[in-house]
Amino acid sequence: MAFRLALRRGPSAFSPASASASFAARRFFHATPRAFVKVGEPIPNLEVLQEGSPGNKVNLAQEFEAANGVIVGVPAAFSGACSEKHIPSYIQSPKLRDAGRVFVVSVNDAFVMKAWGDQLDPTHESGIRFLADPAGEFTKALDLGFDAPAIFGGMRAKRYALVVEDGKVKSVHVEPDNTGTNVSMADKVLG
Repeated sequence: MAFRLALRRGPSAFSPASASASFAARRFFHATPRAFVKVGEPIPNLEVLQEGSPGNKVNLAQEFEAANGVIVGVPAAFSGACSEKHIPSYIQSPKLRDAGRVFVVSVNDAFVMKAWGDQLDPTHESGIRFLADPAGEFTKALDLGFDAPAIFGGMRAKRYALVVEDGKVKSVHVEPDNTGTNVSMADKVLG
């Protein structure tokens, strides 16, 4: 491209340094990875999440068209921190009722997520819905996945919480180490 521009401007406009700088700038621009979901972005409009069984598809963009709430992402159903700390912090939070719709999303299958939800909230009184992202498509759309083959067998979601208002992300709480429980617990997210 720099070479073509230089030819249009005349032979004196082209220099190897300008061409090199142009190519380097273009390469840097395209090589920069996208940062994860940001405040103000809409929830991805995807019908890839599953609730209870593979045939029951859920689109969170549609769920948040007329409601506000929270999406809580976890690395794995039934894992220690997820089952003993993270999700119980939401189930037991006195501010849960005021949070709006609350969804727990994990890169797991629908049957595992249903069983996990039944174990954590057997009466379903909390109103929290447990959604499977079996192929990780929703997680990838948010750019909140990480590879963990040695621990989880493959790509998983970082531990996060997204507060959603009017179909857009109002606040982002992503654990800096992907799996910790410092910034995405209910007391930090719901206040």
